[in-house]
Amino acid sequence: MSTAPRIDIDPTTFWADPYPMLATMRKEAPIAFVPQLGSTLLTCRDDISMSEKQIDVFSSHQPAGLMNRLMGHNMMRKDGEAHQVERRAMFPTVSPKTVKAHWTAQFQAHADRIIAAIEPGRIDFMRDFALPFSGECLKSITGLTNIGFGDMDAWSQGMIEGIANYGGDPAVEARCHAATSGIDAAIDDMLPVMRKNPDQSILGVLVASGMPMESVRANVKLAISGGQNEPRKAIAGTMWALLSHPEQLDLVRKGEVSWLQAFEEYARWISPIGMSPRRIAKPWSIRDVSFETDERVFLMFGSANRDEKHFERADQFDVRRDTSKSVAFGAGPHFCAGAWASRAMIADVALPTVFARAKQLELADDEPVRIGGWAFRGLLNLPVRLH
Repeated sequence: MSTAPRIDIDPTTFWADPYPMLATMRKEAPIAFVPQLGSTLLTCRDDISMSEKQIDVFSSHQPAGLMNRLMGHNMMRKDGEAHQVERRAMFPTVSPKTVKAHWTAQFQAHADRIIAAIEPGRIDFMRDFALPFSGECLKSITGLTNIGFGDMDAWSQGMIEGIANYGGDPAVEARCHAATSGIDAAIDDMLPVMRKNPDQSILGVLVASGMPMESVRANVKLAISGGQNEPRKAIAGTMWALLSHPEQLDLVRKGEVSWLQAFEEYARWISPIGMSPRRIAKPWSIRDVSFETDERVFLMFGSANRDEKHFERADQFDVRRDTSKSVAFGAGPHFCAGAWASRAMIADVALPTVFARAKQLELADDEPVRIGGWAFRGLLNLPVRLH
């Protein structure tokens, strides 16, 4: 165990809103062991940014980790050349050039179709737009066009809950296994198509690259676990943040601030990916805290993005903020490979399309907005009136 001071948390309160406790930790014990999570947490932005680049110490290779055990050994849980080989194989699908030339038009078609089918009135924006839009985009980009967006969403949620199941709930683990089995069946169904007519989807390029099938499956599951849950929450979350701050929405509509800046600020303010685990690969010390080999460490991205040393009024949403120090997409060699696709989905397509098509859009007052999570955080619903 590390020599970090021990801090206890209430897991239920932490899930409902981790930010007060994270602020306390940054002030009193920026590196702290939390027994309820069985890990040492790094909460300051500088420590996290530095540590993510030190892969010889803070290793993503975690053979006994939940992601490896439940989803297979994907690129996110590999370091060095092993990571880079698989990242390079996927790059033709998610490169900025491919996103702009190939995927953005498909994303726009999905958005146009979904928003056109929504009847004016009271809706749950999460259920009626963010979820199906994210799912349809992910179907296209993964190559699993043989399934419904509801399957994509359920599988993503099942895996997300599974790999954050540090309490060992068997029901949560069972749902995760059901999700990965569903994905394997969908991949099996599409393999003959991809082998005969490979395309620019993740499944298409990975199969064409000659990557072993167990790695192909693991990386498709990785793309689904993050590619549905996080964009869905970020679309609805940015919408909610702008509707809750009408003066800031006005700045975006006037063109004084971009849709991308609004999205980047939301992702800083309420980071959809709040944590990334690491394994200590060799004895190491940071300031006065020493770590032992094979300890588990959590890099708390959500805390880093509210670090008072880098962000004034860090608890406030402000689209005019400089977000260059945000680590919402990670840092170092494991910077999110899907970042460009996410930005296109949300900032280039979803947000401007919805606000352009809606004559009037306002938060509904008959149901509270619910937010939850700490490892993965975001809105659970978004009641709005659309006219």
